[in-house]
Amino acid sequence: MSASFPKPTEKPVNPCFSSGPCAKRPGWSLSALDASLTGRSHRAAPAKAKLQQVIDLHKSLLGIPADYHVGIVPASDTGAVEMAMWSLLGQRGVDLFAWEAFSSDWLKDATGQLKLSDVRSFEAPYGELPDLTQYDGARDAVFVWNGTTSGVCVPNADWIPADREGLTICDATSAVFAYDLPWEKLDVITWSWQKVLGSEAAHGMLVLSPRAVARLESYQPARPLPKVFRMTNKGKFSAGIFHAETINTPSMLAVADCLDALAWVESIGGLESTIARSQASLGAIADWVAASDWIGFLASAPETRSATSVCLKITDPWLLGQPDDARLAFVKEMLKPLDKEKAGYDLASYRTAPAGIRIWCGATVETSDVAALLPWLDWAYATAKAARQQTSA
Repeated sequence: MSASFPKPTEKPVNPCFSSGPCAKRPGWSLSALDASLTGRSHRAAPAKAKLQQVIDLHKSLLGIPADYHVGIVPASDTGAVEMAMWSLLGQRGVDLFAWEAFSSDWLKDATGQLKLSDVRSFEAPYGELPDLTQYDGARDAVFVWNGTTSGVCVPNADWIPADREGLTICDATSAVFAYDLPWEKLDVITWSWQKVLGSEAAHGMLVLSPRAVARLESYQPARPLPKVFRMTNKGKFSAGIFHAETINTPSMLAVADCLDALAWVESIGGLESTIARSQASLGAIADWVAASDWIGFLASAPETRSATSVCLKITDPWLLGQPDDARLAFVKEMLKPLDKEKAGYDLASYRTAPAGIRIWCGATVETSDVAALLPWLDWAYATAKAARQQTSA
């Protein structure tokens, strides 16, 4: 790339490309929210009806099976995953698949916090997937569907036996509304409102299959469970949690924002349209990468490239020959002008990932904004490289 790459003139209309909290839906404004229930108890009938509406819309828009239980839980996706792990694991052995930051956290929790005695770990470095076919259906499994910090996603669920005896616990926070998930292969599914919906953080969604409910009622872990993790009462499933009786107090303003996001999804054609929007943005980046001489996908296999958290690595041999800390410092310096120009915010890779770029392409992001961002990345890289070379000359 020429060091004199011209400075672009067109900017994204919305320069927000953070992977969480993510961009709001097109046309969003605070005035669009129904704030009439702020200050009301979440136990009051009107507030409870709104919470139930969030559950019902998720279930209908995503095609979640009728006999699956959908609930709103505290502490975002992380809280939902922890609830599932602490409440369900330990009855049988666990196969845990880790290939980026959050899946690695679940592995650490299983071994270091829950101290489970029978854990098989299958790990892979950033950019790759572990061998999912190693899963033993007689055991439980914990995995992410889409590695938010690596841009590597599970291509299918063919590796999960339909007649499995164990439970499959899937952290799907950056996949829900961007992929048509195979619900029948998943027993516990978690996500948050802040990802593909672009809604507010702090609230999580937890889905349980009938098999997961049966586990809750037949197995009681020896470990103590904090109140916010408990899904049974005297050995019986606390179904109220999955009928708008939240464990702790939710933000009714955040609920209003989530309903606004869900209404937008419905207005544009539902899940099929949200999937298409993410795929279109991924396609724009793929075309750009194919024509570039300095950038590539972190995901090593095309079929595992995420359509939401698109993670990229710098492939220019000039930078690859430098130490890790130098590459990280370079990327930070490279991205500063984009923030100053209001051309692209929050584009650095996750703090534990290889130095690079991460572009959120969930459904609330316009493909036209992604397309407008890419020349700015070319300009920023060429400019930063020229400055670094001049300094070291």
